[in-house]
Amino acid sequence: MKTLSPEYLGWRTLPGLLGRHASSPQSVHALLGYFLKDRKSPTPFPGRDMLANEGVFDWGLARPLEKVIESEDHLRVLLDMPEIYRQSVAVVEPWASVGTNPRGEPVRASKNIAYICQQVADADTILFPVWQSGIRNPERLANVLSAGIATIVQGGCPSVHDATSFDGASAGLDDMLALVDQLLLRRSTASGPSIFICLGHQLAAASHIRLLQRAVREIGKLPRLPLDQSGRVLNSLQRAAERISRMGDQLQVVKQGQPRAIGWNDPDFAVASNENLEVGTRALLPYVRRDDETHIPRELHESHALVADELEGVIDQVLSFEREITVEMFHADEVNEEAALFANWAYKTLHDTIVPLRHVLAVSPVAWLLSLPYAVEILGQTRVDVHSWTEVGTTAIYYKDWETHRVRRSFTCQFHPELMDDIRDIGGRVGPRYHELKDHDGVRLLVRLLYHGMQE
Repeated sequence: MKTLSPEYLGWRTLPGLLGRHASSPQSVHALLGYFLKDRKSPTPFPGRDMLANEGVFDWGLARPLEKVIESEDHLRVLLDMPEIYRQSVAVVEPWASVGTNPRGEPVRASKNIAYICQQVADADTILFPVWQSGIRNPERLANVLSAGIATIVQGGCPSVHDATSFDGASAGLDDMLALVDQLLLRRSTASGPSIFICLGHQLAAASHIRLLQRAVREIGKLPRLPLDQSGRVLNSLQRAAERISRMGDQLQVVKQGQPRAIGWNDPDFAVASNENLEVGTRALLPYVRRDDETHIPRELHESHALVADELEGVIDQVLSFEREITVEMFHADEVNEEAALFANWAYKTLHDTIVPLRHVLAVSPVAWLLSLPYAVEILGQTRVDVHSWTEVGTTAIYYKDWETHRVRRSFTCQFHPELMDDIRDIGGRVGPRYHELKDHDGVRLLVRLLYHGMQE
């Protein structure tokens, strides 16, 4: 059997494709900034600003889409090339496509991500089609993914509240959630941001609840903590965990005036079916609390308002000074507002409790709590009609460094920033020119998230 090598697989061994020199994180970051500075400046790669004609752009066929990690053997080859995976954007596919568009075409939107990254900044993309390859070791895979420029978890047809909807894929719901759990715990000074799109956005919401449940469960089982002779630290931590558990048990998710889920152990708590299928162009609106949300405890709203006042989530800033932002929606499920507000409150409750105790926790079985997010902010929403909203259209996940207090961010969005208004994948349609990308709201948002995330 022939030993696999980059040459045998047809992989490039230098990052970049469009420029005369190999790309680097610094060149990618500079070109992302150049793209964002206005809507008129020309491509930095004249004559090379359309990588794809209709029908000839697909994964595994040719450059720049040659790097597809379909097996453990492929992953081993990649691990021998840190100069490649540390300078690339990783895309995780939970499903073969993100859905079928109104033309009846399956949409493999990961190709659009790769096209945008290459055209805008000559940034390579590596595809991890886990629906095909499976996920053998989520912790190891998350470490590889987070070592690059960014990780993007794509959309797909399955439902987070229905494990059977993942039947037929090599990575089931539990596998995907285990990977997303690990990605949420990997945001550090040495990692790139994660961007969770559509199904990825919903998986992140479910993982927030899973991580909080794990925290409460493990804190409750601790008999003692090293360096805590008096038991004061453990007592403080367990009181916070009990508060979170009580709040989670009593919360209700309400749809169209009716309770749909009661308590954070309900399968529909984090994600449930949307009131209506939402497909097409929508205005992205700033998040606003609805007046009739009396079933949500006031302290959850107050905690969210404090985070919104303290931190900047990029998208909220864009919405405050840009013209109307339009995005492409393509989903039947949605993240529940109640769960997002609860996750933010619970993370902040844990964080504020841990601040004076962090050195004790650092040498304990629950040291992993130091890797949890600091907060989650809802940044934007979309409206179908007067009764149907996607309240949690996009979120920022904040991480606060324990010693320096510097903040890092990852992002989630229900919409597809990588899709043009025809909701087709590149290859199914002609690739947009640089000036088309530069004037597209969704693409600009995606590039802005990458640009700001790389700075942290």
